[in-house]
Amino acid sequence: MMGYWDFFWEFWNYETSKVIIVKNRQLGVIYRLVQLLILVYFIWYVFIIQKGYQESESGPESSVITKVKGVTRSQQKVWDVEEYVKPPEGGSVFSIITRVQVTPSQTQKTCPESAKVHSATCHSDSDCVMGEMDMLGNGEKTGRCVTANKTCEIMAWCPVENGAVASEKLGKMAPEFTILIKNNIHFPRFRFSKGNIKENKDGYLRNCTFNETTDLYCPIFKLGFIVEQAGENFTELAETGGVIGVIINWNCNLDLPDSACNPRYSFRRLDPKWVQASSGYNYRFAKYYQCSGKSTRTLIKAYGIRIDVIVHGQAGKFSLIPTIINLATALTSVGVGSFLCDWILLTFMNKNEVYSARKFDQMSKSPKMTPTTEFSTSTSCTPDSSLADSKAPIHL
Repeated sequence: MMGYWDFFWEFWNYETSKVIIVKNRQLGVIYRLVQLLILVYFIWYVFIIQKGYQESESGPESSVITKVKGVTRSQQKVWDVEEYVKPPEGGSVFSIITRVQVTPSQTQKTCPESAKVHSATCHSDSDCVMGEMDMLGNGEKTGRCVTANKTCEIMAWCPVENGAVASEKLGKMAPEFTILIKNNIHFPRFRFSKGNIKENKDGYLRNCTFNETTDLYCPIFKLGFIVEQAGENFTELAETGGVIGVIINWNCNLDLPDSACNPRYSFRRLDPKWVQASSGYNYRFAKYYQCSGKSTRTLIKAYGIRIDVIVHGQAGKFSLIPTIINLATALTSVGVGSFLCDWILLTFMNKNEVYSARKFDQMSKSPKMTPTTEFSTSTSCTPDSSLADSKAPIHL
């Protein structure tokens, strides 16, 4: 029972640090190096690189409007913007068609299934179940096997797409297509807004194209320039299709004038071209019309370059609270040097327990005589000191 009372009264004891001067150059060098590293980390990385004195906000509110211009010609006809840009609304994601495969004059009737559909292969009518539909096929089986093609007959839009038709390429003038990308951002915390188009005299945007040095606020890019900056070959990309990301980054230090907050553009391919199964970009759409009273369509398989406009951003402004927090953390962290030195002394250099005997003292009451050991409110170890009391220094 007395043990609990002893613990209870020990809890109310007061502990204070005692300054012991240790003359050990190696330990002193370690102590100062640790302090120097901590100071360099906070001054250079926390305050200069990370701007630890600022309140920050990331992920700005953003709007993107795009507009494509240009005409080109394939083997069959002239193509304008209304035909090769999908969707036409001018959003942050759109595609520019560079090659098409056309299956004309499809109507609803019966015809042989494509040989590319493996489940449609047959040798007799018993191999074709009436009413069965393959999700990878083109229509509903009628129960009849077309022996000439060795595939099941289906009810579908016929003739079915088989990939044997010739393709039309639009790549002749496609690298010269121009893309206007309007971007406006807003940081609600700081009530700061800015756009990537310079307020200038009328006609400026009609006569400029993007240049990072001279025309940063003219966001008109040629399609060939975007593909080149992404490190791709335009001819190969136009053949198979692909996805290119246009990344706009706003990194704004709001302690500086607004003119210092500028957009930075980067370009890279987003689909993994080294993985054949997931590289490239294509999609299908149809154009419907009436022919001889029948609903008819032209099926188009389009390969193209998809553009994804992605906006990132971060803004920072001086604030007293993060400054105080980081300064307090820096000053507190400097004490790590003392802790490390104490651990080295107690663990590796505590000869005959001399250091521990002098570091830890217990006093039951205030002494009536002047003590021989000085006390202070901090613990440290320095390169030009010795482990000692006020009369006899001890060298470790």
